[in-house]
Amino acid sequence: MKLRSIDLNLLAVFDAIAADGNLSRAARRLGMSQPAMSNALARLREVLDDPLFVRTGRGMEPTPRARLMAEPIRQALDLMQNSLRLDSAFDYASSRRTFTVAVEDYGEAVVMPRFMEWLNRVAPGVRVRIRPEPGNSLLAEMRRGAIDMAMEYHRAQDDEFRVQPLMEETLVSMVRQGHPLVGDNLSLEQYVTLAHVVIEPRSPRGPLVERELKKLGLSRDIALQVPHFLSMPLIVRTTDFICTLPLRMARVYAEHFRLKVLKPPIDFPAIPIYLVWSKSLDADPGHQWFRNAFHDLCQRL
Repeated sequence: MKLRSIDLNLLAVFDAIAADGNLSRAARRLGMSQPAMSNALARLREVLDDPLFVRTGRGMEPTPRARLMAEPIRQALDLMQNSLRLDSAFDYASSRRTFTVAVEDYGEAVVMPRFMEWLNRVAPGVRVRIRPEPGNSLLAEMRRGAIDMAMEYHRAQDDEFRVQPLMEETLVSMVRQGHPLVGDNLSLEQYVTLAHVVIEPRSPRGPLVERELKKLGLSRDIALQVPHFLSMPLIVRTTDFICTLPLRMARVYAEHFRLKVLKPPIDFPAIPIYLVWSKSLDADPGHQWFRNAFHDLCQRL
């Protein structure tokens, strides 16, 4: 098949559906109406002579051909998208600069592997240092230049800092394959009676799940509380426990640990994620290049 026979905009449609597994969310991601998204998918199916995605109870599941196409298309779009944002004032190709980024385990598992894959191709000399969960000292460390930027779940209420929306997350649940009580759907009764592995509270308001359950006059059975998301799938895969965590992270763990991703029986609100940096770095060409590339990749996850 010749490349000129395909509208390259359709590849962005393919990538969004592959990432979200849901036609409506993919449409919102690209700023399209759902009918326009459906029409674009129909055109791509016709060109490639393959259904590409099949609607199931879990969403839009990729066909074998779509699975083979997904990663090469994602890499190509990453390279094209970020190349358009490269700032010639910063010699990224030969730079040996190190950038320090504060991210929690979500950023390490979901964002950094794909970002570093791209960075290694276009700027092999640039280095990244991760600062895990600096907590209350975060703004102070960014103010004195020890941290270049941070992924945060709350807007910084300080005029010295820039806050840019990065992405939104939704919560899903996971159980092990072959769970004796859970099939392909999760009922509210199952959700509140199964034993849960939960993350330690990271917000002064308390866990989002507990807040939403409380509105319904319900609570869940918390069997174990852990400090990091990574512990949760390792425990779930060897027990009949259930866990609830961000969708993109769940997809990473489901692939590696043979776990089942389920839609929770509660419509949890979306979780915003922000990029934060000191205004003093606004005019720094290297920092501008780095944060723009980071932001653009997150927009496509």
